[in-house]
Formats: sequence, structure tokens, C-alpha cells
Amino acid sequence: MVTTVIFDLDDTLYDEIEYCKSGFAAVAKFLTPRYVRLPKEQIYGIFWKLFNTGNHTTTFNAALDELEISYDENLIAEMVGVYHNHIPDIKLPQDSQDVLNRLSSKYILALITDGYLPAQRLKIQALGIESYFKSIIYTEELGRDFWKPSPTAFQKILHELKIRPENTVYIADNEKKDFIAPNRLGMLTIQLIRPAGIHTLESSEPDSSAKHIIHQISTLPALLEEF
Repeated sequence: MVTTVIFDLDDTLYDEIEYCKSGFAAVAKFLTPRYVRLPKEQIYGIFWKLFNTGNHTTTFNAALDELEISYDENLIAEMVGVYHNHIPDIKLPQDSQDVLNRLSSKYILALITDGYLPAQRLKIQALGIESYFKSIIYTEELGRDFWKPSPTAFQKILHELKIRPENTVYIADNEKKDFIAPNRLGMLTIQLIRPAGIHTLESSEPDSSAKHIIHQISTLPALLEEF
């Protein structure tokens, strides 16, 4: 019997692309008065264009090259800092809120999220979801070596909540890292494939595939009932 549902955050409870847009807008606003006399909307457009071509790692470098702005590592670090520390303009989708409301009356809810602090904390605050979860683990607090697919965060939740893996469901999006540890621990795993999801690559790693796949979070409660 399922007693506990553990959620991932990004591209599971909301579309991570909305956070990216918010971060790019914050960095464009930062750049405009300091380095280039272009409208922030135009700088944002360059970020967005490069991101959509698949450049998810050196977007800022490529944008500054296109803008013909000289830069060094310090400026890039400053831009990354603005991105990670901005107050995100994101909202919890109504279907996610409905599911959390419904499940919180029946199951223990927990959350595990990778990513940089304080960015992940600021996301959770902006979404207004902290009160739904009995346990929230930011893997960055454990150390970079304990980001998923490390089993450490999952083991920590099992210990904290005194629950058994066979009574636990984990729902997330990223096949490359999310399901390896919970599968090996004996949890039920569900992959949510959101239409706007960023992380779409498949994995050949053993145990990387979720046991179930859904395409709308609104179908989660009915699936849990089947378990």
C-alpha cells in the first residue's frame, strides 16, 4: 500500500522553462544599464534565441559575444549569480495545486530537488508549496556529490519519515538521473513527461527508466489508487 509520495520539483510540479525565462529577464535587466544601451527586451531575446538553439550551458558567453561586449570570468559569474539569486516570476499550475491538495489529505508528501541554493529555495517560496511537504531535501545541502542519481537523499527521507521503500512512490521527469536510485531502493517510480519539459534525453543506464509514465499530473491520483 502506498503511504508516501515523493516529488521532484523542476519540470514535475511546474514547467522549468518558466524559471529560465524569469532568470533571463533578471540578467537582461542587470546588463542593460551597466554594459549595453539596448532595451532589456532585446537582450532577453538574444538569451532566449540561444537557449532555444540548445545552448543551455554557455548562453551568457554566447550572448555577450553576439553583443560584442568584452567579458571575463568575473562578469559571467556575476550574471550567473543574478540568475540563481533572483526572485523568480513563476506560479504553480492549477493542475499541480489540485493534485497536491488532493494527495496531502491521504498521503505523506515529500520533495527532493537538485540545483543551486538559494535558487531552489526561492523557487519553492515563489510557488508557495512548502507547507504541503513533511520533508524537503535540497541535495545541494548534502554536497554536490549527493545530487541525483545518488541514493543519499532518498535514504535520508526513508529514515526521517520512518517509511519503507515499497510503500513509497517517486514522481519526476528526468530519465538521465531521477529514477536510478529509487528503482534500486525498491520504490515505485513514475515519469511525468510535460509538453514543455527541458530534459528529454533517454538513458541507457540500468534502472534509469521509470516503472510508469504519465503525461498529465492530473492523472497521478488515479494511478496511485491502482497501487
